[in-house]
Amino acid sequence: MSVRLYIGNLPKEEIDRQDLQAVFAAEGDAVTTKLIKDRKTGKCRGFGFLTVNNDEQADQIIEKYNGQMFKDTPIKLEKALPRTKGEEGEEQAPKAATSSPTPSSNKENNRRDKGSKKSKRSGGGRSESNTSTESDAIRPDPRWASELEKLKQMLAAQTTN
Repeated sequence: MSVRLYIGNLPKEEIDRQDLQAVFAAEGDAVTTKLIKDRKTGKCRGFGFLTVNNDEQADQIIEKYNGQMFKDTPIKLEKALPRTKGEEGEEQAPKAATSSPTPSSNKENNRRDKGSKKSKRSGGGRSESNTSTESDAIRPDPRWASELEKLKQMLAAQTTN
């Protein structure tokens, strides 16, 4: 049974998987690496994974390579936690505790969105839905209200000059 190891504290720059694989070259072809990169920039996100054949080999590699320097930073090796649904290739320890409430709140938000969409569709001729859309158009988004007020003041100052 293969065992995944988490490789942390990698430099956040452009690194190739081959560079990381070269660190573990002494362990042979049975060891494979996966480097996690940012989709937009292509740079390393600071971690990766190492897959080994068994627990004994995993323990030996952790003992041998934990703290070893890789591009001027000491790498951190530990056994990776099992993946949870929806998270791929990321360290799971801190996220596992916070991910359980998030899906339920997302479901609630989705229900609200679906409910509002249904009321807009089904109540197109009703005055209730028209008044709610009109009031939404009149009131600015509270996140941008202060910025909107600044813009109004700047525009007013330009028209008076």
